[in-house]
Amino acid sequence: MRAQIDYYCNMFKNQFPAVAKTMKGLENILASELKECGATDIKPGNRNVQFKSDLKSIYKINLHSRTALRVLIPIANFKARSERELYEQVNQIKWEEYFDVQQTLAIDSTVFSKTFNHSQFIKLKTKDAIVDRFSRLFRKRPTIDLQAPDIRIHVHIAEQLVSVSLDSSGDSLHRRGYKKSSGFAALNEVLAAGMILLTEWDGKSDFVDPMCGAGTLGIEAHLIQNNIAPGLFREYYGFKKWNNFDKSLWQDLVQEAKEAISSSEHSVYASDRDYSQIRKARQNLDQDFTQGKIKVEVADFFKSKLQNEGSLIVMNPPYGERMKEDEIDRFYKSIGDRLKNHYKGSTAWIISSNMQALKKVGLKTSKRIELFNGPLECRFCKYELY
Repeated sequence: MRAQIDYYCNMFKNQFPAVAKTMKGLENILASELKECGATDIKPGNRNVQFKSDLKSIYKINLHSRTALRVLIPIANFKARSERELYEQVNQIKWEEYFDVQQTLAIDSTVFSKTFNHSQFIKLKTKDAIVDRFSRLFRKRPTIDLQAPDIRIHVHIAEQLVSVSLDSSGDSLHRRGYKKSSGFAALNEVLAAGMILLTEWDGKSDFVDPMCGAGTLGIEAHLIQNNIAPGLFREYYGFKKWNNFDKSLWQDLVQEAKEAISSSEHSVYASDRDYSQIRKARQNLDQDFTQGKIKVEVADFFKSKLQNEGSLIVMNPPYGERMKEDEIDRFYKSIGDRLKNHYKGSTAWIISSNMQALKKVGLKTSKRIELFNGPLECRFCKYELY
């Protein structure tokens, strides 16, 4: 079976299928973001959302989406029953229409197959097929760059069904470009933004993270509250190296995003009792975009009080990997007691992978959402503090 490449007209001049990757539990949030960016025929899946788009929407999604990890453009779908068939099908794709031999490339792969059971080997065969085509046509070979390639290609195999895609993001979109330092067990920026969006916070109240670590939740809250596109801090995007990159269109979208930035009268409060964590948070906040509106301080949550009623509190406490069971149980009980007695009139959300410890909070849960923090299955719990 020949690779299905004919339905991509003139390098994406018309609408074309695309896939945005995300984290489990954030699919519906991402679907809403895609719609706002102009995508159509949106279908949420498992850790991904399929949709149709044009180049303008692809640019906008990469610039504005807070919950997408990567935006992939499938350029070939086919069936392969052996490594040889995989090689032949990939070799048939007209790669010279997408990038030049002087450009560097990297291959990513995701494999769920009994026929193909080694992702590294899939990467190697795909690379060989691409560079061999260029060698045959131009007597030159593109080189591999695993760190910052001009072109990143993704191969997805489900049993014998193969999808080959161009990665328009180039690098995971959780790498916003603002973070200079990461704390212990720091939250992924996409997860942090997704958590805040799941709370349905409208930005018209203070945001409080009393166990802030390196400050990721506070920074993402600030970006959301002031309508700052998370992609404004990045320079590296895969689509910038495509043969059809529209520089003028991209510059117009960036300018529109800058003009859309607002200024909220409410504050973001980020604190932690560990000074080394606060030092890292302040390094990350050393940016013009914060304009001093994120208040960062060394403070012990168990001795703190709420600044303003009606605030949104979002917490990522320790999950207990380094604590004994009775210690972590007491810790979570103390969280609940502090919220109940000193944070009345607000709403709190807590994420944790320790389901048993969450029960010790002792407050009624009004909503529980399944999320994953890396490989850890978590619950994101809402508490109304009347």
